[in-house]
Amino acid sequence: MGEVYLAVDTELDRSVAIKILPAAVASDQQRLQRFIQEAKSASALNHPHILTIYEVGNLGDSRYIVTEFIDGDTLRHRLNRGMKLSDILEVAIETTSALAAAHTAGIIHRDIKPENIMVRRDGYVKLLDFGLAKLTEPQGSTTDTDAPTKAMVNTGAGTVMGTAVYMSPEQAKGTTVDTRTDLWSVGAVLYELLTGHVPFAGETPTETISLILQKEPPPLTRYSHDVPAELERIVTKALTKDRDERYQTAKDLLIDLRHLKRKLEVDAEIDRTVPPELRAISTSGGPTTVPTASSAGATTAGATSAHGPSSAEYIVSEIKHHKVAALIALLVLIGAAVIIVFYSSRRVEASIDSIAVLPFENQNGDPNVDWLSDGVTESIINSLTQVPNLRVIARSSVFRYKGKQTDPMAAAKELGVSAVLTGRLAQRGDDVVVSTELVDVRDNKQIWGQQYTRKVSDLLTVQRDIAQEITSHLRMKLSPAEHSQLMKNYAVNADAYQLYLKGRFHWNKRTRDGVEKSVEYFNQAIEHDPNYALAYAGLADSWFTMGWYRWTPANTYPRAKAAATKAIELDPQSAEAHTALAMLKANYDWDWAGAENEFKLALQLNPKYATAYHRYSLFLPILGRMDEAIAAAKKAQELDPLSLIINENVGDMLLLARRYDEAERQLLKTVELDPNFQVAHHTLAQVYLAKGMYEKAIDEDWYGAPPEEVARIKKIYAQSGMPGIWRGGLNHFLEQAKQGNVQSFTIAGFYSRLGEKDKAFEWLNRALDERQVRFTYLVDRRFDNIRSDPRYNEFLKRVGL
Repeated sequence: MGEVYLAVDTELDRSVAIKILPAAVASDQQRLQRFIQEAKSASALNHPHILTIYEVGNLGDSRYIVTEFIDGDTLRHRLNRGMKLSDILEVAIETTSALAAAHTAGIIHRDIKPENIMVRRDGYVKLLDFGLAKLTEPQGSTTDTDAPTKAMVNTGAGTVMGTAVYMSPEQAKGTTVDTRTDLWSVGAVLYELLTGHVPFAGETPTETISLILQKEPPPLTRYSHDVPAELERIVTKALTKDRDERYQTAKDLLIDLRHLKRKLEVDAEIDRTVPPELRAISTSGGPTTVPTASSAGATTAGATSAHGPSSAEYIVSEIKHHKVAALIALLVLIGAAVIIVFYSSRRVEASIDSIAVLPFENQNGDPNVDWLSDGVTESIINSLTQVPNLRVIARSSVFRYKGKQTDPMAAAKELGVSAVLTGRLAQRGDDVVVSTELVDVRDNKQIWGQQYTRKVSDLLTVQRDIAQEITSHLRMKLSPAEHSQLMKNYAVNADAYQLYLKGRFHWNKRTRDGVEKSVEYFNQAIEHDPNYALAYAGLADSWFTMGWYRWTPANTYPRAKAAATKAIELDPQSAEAHTALAMLKANYDWDWAGAENEFKLALQLNPKYATAYHRYSLFLPILGRMDEAIAAAKKAQELDPLSLIINENVGDMLLLARRYDEAERQLLKTVELDPNFQVAHHTLAQVYLAKGMYEKAIDEDWYGAPPEEVARIKKIYAQSGMPGIWRGGLNHFLEQAKQGNVQSFTIAGFYSRLGEKDKAFEWLNRALDERQVRFTYLVDRRFDNIRSDPRYNEFLKRVGL
């Protein structure tokens, strides 16, 4: 609305703040009216917790308001630094007190948020910015027809004003609001102060409004198990969507907050003064009933007054009169507590056997920092896979939740785990702030939570600490060797580690540009730390990926092999490096026994490495072991249940095994996960082709293509059948080959389908010379026409099959 300056009132020798509406926007009648409304609204109020207005005026085309100068911070700044529960309650009480005064004067604030609440250096709260305030007729007033009319800033139906995150449902809809809208906003602010999260966090204001109107906020205990139950009740009531069930007045809310604060102060005094042997009874001997505004009216004539002693005070007085009975009760309670703790710990130890690390939220909102939040997530996942008897969901499954408003409970159910780790990361200059929470989803209970503020260069130690805390709170007992394996990746150069994270971030995009960038970052990491095994393993993956997709035809596999060999030399326990080397032995060296040994070693080193099972499943059909291939593919799916490529691979293996109905069911499930995943559509087309369902095969193979292109293909099919379509595909790839983009193995497959055996073997042997053969797919139906030819066995013998 304007610019604010610090100034000096020379008449009274005091500091003041001057808000000026710039001349450039003073002509905007709506903004000008809001500016005037703020001045009138605030100047009409006289309350210690509301900003004091000294003067309203204009100079030329500029309008200004002079107010008291508040030497302090906004609540947003206090929130970012963290606040004690007692301070949070005091802020809520003083803010609600200010609103009670405003509402009595007939003014609704309509924009309560941390930015509009300031806390002076002495802790005193001041409510600011009545720029969205709306005058109402105070309840119980009578109409004086001779009195001057008050100007009101009214909004038309459907107009939404305010800050989306803190809006009440009625405000979000743009319907008529009353004083209860401010009480909702106080509840939203209080929720954020207690948890560090807003109750409804959409990616856009529109999505946030949708959540406010349709969803309930997660319980406070999801983020903090130290919140008193009475405070959770207060926040829940303030955030009730039906305003008739919400707090009806600010005074009601204020009474409940003051009662809770008084009770907590009494409990704290008991902790300070009551002997330790009696303290447990006085603070947790049974449920306490805190008088609330909502229940005060139900008190009968003979009942204890709401202003009588609290439950805690009553217990302490009883203890003084009945010491023997109290001690007996104490012993009973201690015994019960020991039993409960014993069995609870056993239950946790038995039940927490699986975990999902959801993508850490990048709170900077800057895509250039995604490598940092993604890298922390992936590194913690990789570390936890070293923990025995703990199932850890793989990266590709959890990253399907990235950037989404995800309910950890729903994610846990979908992933089939009993615990979820969530986190947030924000980079502030050279510092990084990492917040984490570990939740037992069985009873929606937070097991552990922590916030770390470190230098970016110390990020490795944060990840190490998180991994250790998780294993500790899941009651995982590690042998010295297992602990050493868990910690092995943390003793590296900090710059090299950051470059490695950037390399993995770009490699995971699986685009040509992304993989080429990953090579640059992995090489830079190696320059900083020539003994960094993971960087060499990443480099091996990048070069292999470029060769597999034929993005860089020359020397990719030899480079990948050199990098994988170096990684294993530096760290013989690297499952990633052994998996990369296994694929190279199979696809480049044709060392089948050596490849299998490397796969088995990788799986022995890390039985939870989904990628190793996935790639092993691609290797086994080469040896004709289809049942084992399907089993390996399904094991990868168990570890990485939402990975698109792994789900597609299960269908692919079923297709190669000629189990077409099962393959169809699996691939349809994969397409449900992501209707735009083209690889699954292509494999499903091969299933329909095998089942003779040719038009469905065309629909799947050309899924997403322009309608005119699909119509052209179907016209070819109507005229020439599938051979006409295969001939068209062959001509396309032959033309590509002339331009240097050779796909000899694919061309051989088309010739085989068409029954042109001589040409098929010509291109198959050419693919072998170029080391382009995808041996996995030699068992595919496309090569059925040449499999009985003696030349086929000769071809296999060339590579020792």
